[in-house]
Amino acid sequence: MKKIQLVKIAHARSGDKGDTANVGVIALKPEYYEILKEQLTAEKVKDHFGSNVKGKVERFEMPNIGALNFLLHNALGGGGTLTLKHDAQGKVVSANILRMQVEVPDDWEIK
Repeated sequence: MKKIQLVKIAHARSGDKGDTANVGVIALKPEYYEILKEQLTAEKVKDHFGSNVKGKVERFEMPNIGALNFLLHNALGGGGTLTLKHDAQGKVVSANILRMQVEVPDDWEIK
């Protein structure tokens, strides 16, 4: 197995609802979805974001579209109208999650 950044096998979108950031991670190919399911656990995502996520992380599987959706609770400093954070609506959460490292088979040709 070799380690790569998630951005090599997925894309993501994020936003907010109050103080909760929402991020969807979508596999670029159907075979990549299994890697996402195995390795992007709620615990690993919470660890990746560290102290930026004060609450729990919930994960929802969407196999019909090869995606996972995460809710990051207490992640936006109170939400858009209350926070002093630069990313009040969680728009860069998707760029951040794509920096996570995942393991893929050595023989996968990923550019």
